[in-house]
Formats: sequence, structure tokens, C-alpha cells
Amino acid sequence: MIEVDIETTLGEFPLNAKFQSKSAVTALFGPSGAGKSSIINAIAGLIKPARGRIAIAGKTLYDSERGIDLPTHKRGVRAVFQESRLFPHLNVRQNLLYGNWFTGRKPSPSLHEVVKLLGLEHLLARRPRTLSGGERQRVAIGRALLANPLALLLDEPLASLDDARKQEILPYLEKLVAETKIPVLYVSHTKEEIDRLAKTVVRIDAGRVIGIEQR
Repeated sequence: MIEVDIETTLGEFPLNAKFQSKSAVTALFGPSGAGKSSIINAIAGLIKPARGRIAIAGKTLYDSERGIDLPTHKRGVRAVFQESRLFPHLNVRQNLLYGNWFTGRKPSPSLHEVVKLLGLEHLLARRPRTLSGGERQRVAIGRALLANPLALLLDEPLASLDDARKQEILPYLEKLVAETKIPVLYVSHTKEEIDRLAKTVVRIDAGRVIGIEQR
């Protein structure tokens, strides 16, 4: 269960979003500038709402009435953004393992399972600068998986890719959803991605939820 009920103002932009979802993939769908990424940032703890509550899998991440505001590294969620943000001085294997470094726990899924799931076997010794955009995003997703997340927050992970690279990575995302039990909150303004991945679509416009669709 993902539960979001937040209200705040970012500059002059009002954000007032409320929704719940039990789906494996919940999409935040709407035009650029609608507030989708701001919701992701609030869940991740990168911005603090003025009021409200955020909970995932029964764990309260933020509750203004109860004075709960967990720091980002204790929320148990992992975000992947448009840019992969890999460490350029580390190879793919080292970047992947860094995702589990903070938790100190045995990763689930394991490194071997993540490498197989995302088709990274032949890339482990390479540096990020030698990878395609799609390959870098697969590594970023793998790093997030290895951090044992309560949920994955994918903030327009394909937006910086051309059509060919998008078609390359979408099957891996579908496989991730099918083979892991980790809920995904997926941000996009591209209908094709939403249609292929999401079971619940939360439509966002001007900082508000304007509709929720179950598929």
C-alpha cells in the first residue's frame, strides 16, 4: 500500500495530492510541470510538505500531526531519475554494490539475480562512460534494487532516452515488475510507458490529483 496525502507550496506552485494504491505499479501521469516529480521528492524526503502523511507498506515516512519526518536514508525507498547518476570512477559491479552499502544487510534480490534480471552480465567490468543511456539506466535501477527498498520511485527514467533506447529498456522494466515483489511508483507523461507498465494511474495536473484509474 502506498498512501500519500500532502499539501504544500513550492514557490508559487500549490501542491495538494491525495491517493492510495495497492498495485504493483502505480503511475503518476500528467503533463510536464504538473507536480509529479514534486510528489516523488516528497516521498523520498527531498522536500518537506507543510502538512499531511506519507506511508508505504505500513511504514509511516511523514506525518505532520505526529511529528514524524524520517530522513531520506531511513525511509527505505530508492529513487531513479532521468539521469542515471552513476559514479563515474566505479565500474558497473561496484556501482551496483554501492546500493547495498548503506543497508548493511544481505540484498534481496541478490546481486546475481539483479544482474540476470536486467541483463547486465556482460557489463560488470565497464565504466559508466562506456555505456549507452539505456544501459546506464538499467544499472541505476539495479543499484536501487540492491538497497532492499520498500518501494522504487522511478521519476521519468526513460525521458532522456531516444525511442530506440526506450524500446530497449521497457522489456526489462516489465520483467522487473513481473519477477519482484517491490512496488513501483512510476512518473511519466508518455502514455505508451503507462499503458505497458501501470495497473493504477493517478492523473496529476496543476499540483492536484484529477482522477484515479484502475486497469
